Amino acid sequence: MMEWIKDTRHLQAARRKHEDYFVLAFWGKFSEAAERARSELEQFAREHKDVPVFVVDVQKVKGAHKEFGVSRVPTVLAVEKGKATKSAEGAQSARFYALHFAGAAPTRTGGMPRTRHVVVYSGPGCPACGQLKNYLRRHGVSYRDVDISRDPRAAEKIARRSGMMAVPQTDVNGRLVVGFDRAKLNALLGIQSEERSES
Repeated sequence: MMEWIKDTRHLQAARRKHEDYFVLAFWGKFSEAAERARSELEQFAREHKDVPVFVVDVQKVKGAHKEFGVSRVPTVLAVEKGKATKSAEGAQSARFYALHFAGAAPTRTGGMPRTRHVVVYSGPGCPACGQLKNYLRRHGVSYRDVDISRDPRAAEKIARRSGMMAVPQTDVNGRLVVGFDRAKLNALLGIQSEERSES
């Protein structure tokens, strides 16, 4: 079931009705990526009729995204007991949404972190930094980007933690990954690698 939110009252009613768990997507007709996300979400909703999916058009329902801390569209959230417990930013496949949101109901979350905090420490003229950020965006992972060339304190802090001044470095819920290490990132972020083999 996929339903478009008409206004803030409609959103509040949806939150009350599906208090335990629902999927909430923030969308805007700004780009091809947004259209792709909408199409994939529709497929996800058709394949998982038991998961309530609501879509907010940020151009029509003003300010709703701020309540959930959403700064970019498309962004998809799992909302459990009124709070966002998972998020995916950017256009993803219906399979990705199924892996991350169909099985995310409260009874199945186990000991996973309730929210995902990802910080990418990067620098100018760093091809691996760009590749890493594109990879995260492609897999719907929201992150905060810290350019260490503009933030000396952050540079010192990350060097102390990892013992290295290299970039990129990624902090995933307090665990550091040095360099663009797909295997480690996939494991920490729950990304299912679609590549059969990498050389």
